[in-house]
Amino acid sequence: MSMRQHDYFITGTDTEIGKTFVTSALLQAFSQQGISSLGLKPIASGAELRDGIWHNEDVDSLMQASSVKRSQSEVCPYLMQTPAAPHIVAARENVRLDPQVIVQAYQQATMHADAVMVEGVGGFHVPLLDDLSTADLAQQLNLPVILVVGMRLGCINHALLTAEAIAARGLRLAGWVANTVDTAMLFQAENIEALQKRIHVPMLGHIPRLHDAAPLAWAKAGACLDLNLLK
Repeated sequence: MSMRQHDYFITGTDTEIGKTFVTSALLQAFSQQGISSLGLKPIASGAELRDGIWHNEDVDSLMQASSVKRSQSEVCPYLMQTPAAPHIVAARENVRLDPQVIVQAYQQATMHADAVMVEGVGGFHVPLLDDLSTADLAQQLNLPVILVVGMRLGCINHALLTAEAIAARGLRLAGWVANTVDTAMLFQAENIEALQKRIHVPMLGHIPRLHDAAPLAWAKAGACLDLNLLK
C-alpha cells in the first residue's frame, strides 16, 4: 500500500518486552532528524479513567513521543478497558474490531506526518477476532516491519520464529532492535551475536535498561538506534 519511506509496523517477540518504549524512541529519533513523526496504537486493551477520560499508558506514551499531535481517537481507534488479550476483551465489551477502520486511521495519519509508526498488539500472531490476527492486520497495512526483541532467556527462538512468520506473510522485515528486558540475563552479548548471524536484516541498535523518566529515556534510547540502517 505504502511507497512512503519512513512508515513502519512495530511488532515484538512477546508482550511486555518494550514495544511501546522502542516505538516512542523511534518517534523521537525521527523527529530529531527533522522528520515529523506520529505513532499509532490502533488497538489497546487496559485503560483507566482519569478526569472523565479513558487513558491507556501505551497510547499516552505514543501521543507524547510523537512530534505531530493528534486526538486520542485518531491514535487509537479501539481503546478497550480490560487488560487482557484483545479478542477476549472485544467479545466481552461488544467491540467489533474492523481492520478497515485501522487502515483508514493509518492513511489519515500519513496526511499529518512523514514518519508513521503503527504499533501492533503483543506478539506478531496475537488474535484480534476469531478470523483476524495482528499478522493479518500487518498484511493489510503492508508496511515494512521493525521487530523488537526483548532480551531475556528464550529470546532467540522467539525472534527467529517471529522473523519467519513475518516473511511467511510476504512482509519485509526492515530491521530489529535488541531491548534489554532482563538485566540479569546471562550472555546477553552472545545472544545478540547469535541473532545478528541468523536475522539477515540490520540490528538498528541495542537499548540498555534505562531508569530515566520519559521523555529523557526515549531520547536516550533513540540515540542508541541508527535510522540510517533502515532501507
